[in-house]
Amino acid sequence: MVSVSGSAPDAAAPAELADGGQLPLPWLAAPLHQALTQGRSHALLLQGPAGVGQFDLALLLAQAWLCETRASADQPGCGRCPSCHLLRSRSHPDFQVLLPEALREPLGFGAMEAEADGASTAKASKAKPSREIKIEAVRQMLSFAQVSAARGRAKVVVVYPAEALNTVAANALLKTLEEPAGLLRFVLASAAPQQLLPTIRSRCQPLQMALPARDAALAWLAAQGVDQPAVLLDATGGRPQEALQWSEEGLVARTWLELPRRIARGEASALTDWPVPRAIAAMQRLVHDLMRIAHGAGPAYFPRDALPKLPAVRAALDQWARTLQQAARHAEHPLNAGLLMESLVAQGQQAMRPAR
Repeated sequence: MVSVSGSAPDAAAPAELADGGQLPLPWLAAPLHQALTQGRSHALLLQGPAGVGQFDLALLLAQAWLCETRASADQPGCGRCPSCHLLRSRSHPDFQVLLPEALREPLGFGAMEAEADGASTAKASKAKPSREIKIEAVRQMLSFAQVSAARGRAKVVVVYPAEALNTVAANALLKTLEEPAGLLRFVLASAAPQQLLPTIRSRCQPLQMALPARDAALAWLAAQGVDQPAVLLDATGGRPQEALQWSEEGLVARTWLELPRRIARGEASALTDWPVPRAIAAMQRLVHDLMRIAHGAGPAYFPRDALPKLPAVRAALDQWARTLQQAARHAEHPLNAGLLMESLVAQGQQAMRPAR
């Protein structure tokens, strides 16, 4: 099976909080109730696929813990009290989020970063935003953790995605996870929990998240105005937030359906406007489906009639899959994106050429 990399985190749009009983993502009702009723640890680890609302659920938990008018511990935040309004405006004094620089603005926390970093922000903006959570962010959190709760309910730290913690930052976080002060609570969210330090995982209570039911995901995507939502939902492996992000960035269903045959014709221009990680991931999904069909299974990402007919599994398909997997490791920093796409598409054309 081909490993599909390059999936974006849950960053289709700035995450919203519950308001008057309405959840931003309807399928989060069950995991939210589970976390509120079964969560026994000061640190929860939300783990599961990206693109299903991990960050949204982390914010909902923070809202519930900080809400000042909740009737009981198993109820979500009210969305109306001063604490809920402060959290919605990203200005709650008892809340802090640890995010990579590259995700702060997409998730609606750019203003918090500017306030926290002060004069260093201008200097940092000249460099490409980091995809790691660095030690400086954890040190700010440690200072936050040592101060008493301003509103007396709790203090909450959200870490997302937790696997973005670099080694130094992860070790700095570990001691506070071991001995949290007072009312401090953590929510770590990760699509790759196996990449976390075992000592961090051992100090968190895991909460497994799954892909939402297909009907619920399709209804939500249709409500967001996504055309032919079933095509994009399948293209993203059942991840509705990623499907919405693709749609908002201009990827329409017809483009996805035409992709296999365009690659089979060697048209590298089919991927010219795509971010390199997404283009490589799309080709990985294509070869994944071709190999599934060759072994008698159904495709996962493309409709069967959109795929070229191949007589059997061949060494060329296997080699293309290995090349794509290697290219995915350096997708964020290709030496020459144009030449890379031409090479990968040419290899795909060769791999999909019918046997004579």
